[in-house]
This record gives sequence, structure tokens and C-alpha cells, in this order.
Amino acid sequence: MPDSRDGVRLADSIAHDLSALNEHLITAPAADAVRIISALLDADDGILGRVATLMATGSHRVRPHAERGTLPAEVWLALGRASNELHDTTLDLDPHAEALRTAANRTPATGSPSQRPSEPSPLIVRRHR
Repeated sequence: MPDSRDGVRLADSIAHDLSALNEHLITAPAADAVRIISALLDADDGILGRVATLMATGSHRVRPHAERGTLPAEVWLALGRASNELHDTTLDLDPHAEALRTAANRTPATGSPSQRPSEPSPLIVRRHR
């Protein structure tokens, strides 16, 4: 039987690694940042999908405790909602995965005119009155 302390140490280690990854992302050059984000959102191996799966597993594992009354039902419901929201977020981002992969694989040396992105566009559209 696995020791729960090993799981807690693993969770602490992963949390530390995620903090280090965030710091790396903050300081990374723009091209590297896109590569990192592309890897984070990879549907098969990315962190976001795996965290969604982890939350679903957590929800499944605490349900018996909620049914017995050893945990408030709100805990189980909150984990289920978090799992669903993360899953929905992965679905929202999935259509953009190819654009991220393309941008992550583009380098200045290999970027041909046909591979260059379109002209920059404003991120905020203002209404004219």
C-alpha cells in the first residue's frame, strides 16, 4: 500500500516545479515562452489536461468520504466543478493548439514568407460611436 506521505511529498515537489516553471516562463524570451505554453497545453502530454484528470480522480476518491459524512459534500462538489471547469478549459484551448505548435516550431532561421504570421491585430476592438 502506498504511503500517503510519499504522495504529499510528490505533490509538494510538483508544486515547487510548477513555481519554477512559472518563473522560467516569466523570464523566457517570447519564442521560448510560446514553446513552453505549447507544451503546457499539449492535449496528450500537457500539464493542463493532466491536472484536469488529477482533479477528476480527486473528486472520485473523496466521494465516499462525502457520502459517509467524513467530509462535507461541498468538498466533493467543489472538486467535481474544478474538474469540469479545467476539462472545459482544455476543450476551449484545443482549437488553438495547432497555432501554438506552429508558432513554437517557427524559428527566425526557418521562417519563410509563407510561414510568417499575418499582420499584427489589435487585441481590443473599440466601438465607434
